[in-house]
Amino acid sequence: MAKNIFSGLFGRKREDSPAPDAPEDRPASPAARSGAAPGADEDGDAQNARPARAGFFARLRAGLSKSSSRLSEGVSAIFTKRKLDDETLEELEELLIASDLGVAAAARVTVALAKERFDKEISDRDVRAALAAEVAASLAPLEAPLKIDRTRQPHVILMAGVNGAGKTTTIGKLAAKLRKDGLNVMLAAGDTFRAAAIEQLQVWGERTGAPVVAREVGADAAGLAYDALQRARADGADVLMIDTAGRLQNRRELMDELAKIVRVLKKLDHAAPHDVILVLDATVGQNALSQTEIFSEIAGVTGLIMTKLDGTARGGVLVALGEKFGLPIHFIGVGENIDDLQPFSAEAFARALAGLDEREAEGRRNG
Repeated sequence: MAKNIFSGLFGRKREDSPAPDAPEDRPASPAARSGAAPGADEDGDAQNARPARAGFFARLRAGLSKSSSRLSEGVSAIFTKRKLDDETLEELEELLIASDLGVAAAARVTVALAKERFDKEISDRDVRAALAAEVAASLAPLEAPLKIDRTRQPHVILMAGVNGAGKTTTIGKLAAKLRKDGLNVMLAAGDTFRAAAIEQLQVWGERTGAPVVAREVGADAAGLAYDALQRARADGADVLMIDTAGRLQNRRELMDELAKIVRVLKKLDHAAPHDVILVLDATVGQNALSQTEIFSEIAGVTGLIMTKLDGTARGGVLVALGEKFGLPIHFIGVGENIDDLQPFSAEAFARALAGLDEREAEGRRNG
């Protein structure tokens, strides 16, 4: 199975695939290396980065503005003073598929609308509300806060993803959140292929007060992971997060290395890694489906984090991912600051994707 998946991916180019050698968050200043927005202080204090911080829903809606604008403008173009008939339903289904929601979700939205409003006039707002309801219903079972088992000492989290997805930065942001929760966190710089990744993780370690296990560039990543788990045990760490090398499309040996890391960890703890979290870049659109399939085959992905939703009109791909894989969604990223990595809320995501404002959303909840 794995061989077939690899041959399919390696044998063709995807226009939406990240460049295989693109750097992941190339280090510059400590603030830039941390993923903080320009102007933020060394602790990533968002209030120092911006005059004022909006609420989570407002930030989410702003972050998804490219995706919601694409959908809203398309829906408005279809349903301006028109009845809901076969032609408009077909146009709507095509729009939803083109917006990366996937065929199954697009079909469910159009079927639900047809049952209630066929051959009746319908507003673009009604369509967007129906879209939000369907997206929320489909993704709600996948809402999954990242749960740390404090009895394990350490709870081992293996972070996977292609180069450029924001994986190392996401590790740093998660470390900051876990440290605020009072957990002792250790980081392992398992992407020994790139000096920049090692340096970036060390910067995050300094910022968050999390020790970093690192070796020289080119060192054996599986051996490093083994040593890191031993040290985390000896030091009484609550959480060990292991970064991994990220190239996928043209670096089979790095995927083999990822499988080796999993095997080596199990020699010390048969249940480790306790979480395998795949970090996905929303800007790659449907290519995220291929990435999820292959990483699941190699490492047994247990949950997802989607980054860069603020930089794309393809945020609907999260719906297609949920439809196909049913994997828990732990966090989504809608900006560069630490607090722009937020626990996933299906309802908030659905409302923001559909372009509903907070008052509309509140009214629907209370109505």
